[in-house]
Amino acid sequence: MSEIETIGFHYVVEAAGCDPEVLGNADKIRQIFLDAAKVSNMEVKSSYFFKFSPTGVSGVVIVAESHISVHTWPERGYAALDVYTCGTKADPEKAVDYILEQFKARYAHVSEIKRGIEEDDDTYTHMIMTWEESLRKDGNGKG
Repeated sequence: MSEIETIGFHYVVEAAGCDPEVLGNADKIRQIFLDAAKVSNMEVKSSYFFKFSPTGVSGVVIVAESHISVHTWPERGYAALDVYTCGTKADPEKAVDYILEQFKARYAHVSEIKRGIEEDDDTYTHMIMTWEESLRKDGNGKG
């Protein structure tokens, strides 16, 4: 069976047990995302982050390959994370792993969506693979 050709990879991540201090800090998240783009070989084009009052952050880093975005709920230790890339240059899974580590997530539910799979009739579809990860067993990252 041959490898399925796809236009892009979209990671949709439910991150739980995250550090509320990190999730509430727009500047910290921006730096984490910029670093994640670098370690995953993405070319940053622009970024915008917004801190809600009293809590929460929404933000996006636009990369040449597509985007990294997040919405956070620090009071719940939860972050909704998206990483989408097209082409073969970037490694979006490295970006996801880096962000989860920096958020100090204890758990992640990850869906990898292969986007833009061309069908025979000039239409496109996608395929989804989902998994769960326990990332930390205690509060100091040791498990």
